[in-house]
Amino acid sequence: MVALALSHLSAHAGPRPGPPPLMLARGDAGRIALARTRLHEGCGPARLVLGLLAARAQMAADAAPVFWIRQGWETTAPFPPGLAPFLDPGRLVVVTPRRTEDIFWCLEEVLRSGEAGLAVAELPQPPGLTAVRRLHLAAETGATEGRLAPVGLALTPGDGGAAGVESRWHLAPLPAHGGPAWWRLERRRARTAPPASWLLRREGAAFIAHPPDAAPGHETTPPG
Repeated sequence: MVALALSHLSAHAGPRPGPPPLMLARGDAGRIALARTRLHEGCGPARLVLGLLAARAQMAADAAPVFWIRQGWETTAPFPPGLAPFLDPGRLVVVTPRRTEDIFWCLEEVLRSGEAGLAVAELPQPPGLTAVRRLHLAAETGATEGRLAPVGLALTPGDGGAAGVESRWHLAPLPAHGGPAWWRLERRRARTAPPASWLLRREGAAFIAHPPDAAPGHETTPPG
């Protein structure tokens, strides 16, 4: 399925765009972005929301589909009508391999193709350093030989912990108290940036980044 989808995209190849970072959110607290041609890690109880936020941002950046790779043994599945207010479900290619090693294979192939700007993978545990290095190299190859400079995002349980990733992000919801939904986003590790935290709020069609003390009544604590 992955090879068929990628070959179809290659047949419609166009000029290579520039490689600006994938912008997740922006606001008075600055811009939050993922570097391209690298593998990033998303963890925390709202990591799926982080993946959707990245997918939404990528769909706004170009017309290519987004690949979402998840475990074939999961009993749940994405619900297109529920995704529709958030992103275009018709541009989300969901791949469900049966084995954990096949999740890595699919992710590597999508990144290496350079035909998709984002590949998200739900993993049962953080990948090892060798796998992370292979995925970095695959993304770099995709940027050189394909049309797009891809971003890889591995969603891992708990607090994550993959070695060698470009950055690690933790997303958790805050109580809404009847008002708009807020999330606390933490950059817990990054190769070229210090740890930081923001509050995210959906405002209309955009997600706005606010300072961590911007939501009245919410107490925040620094990452442990």
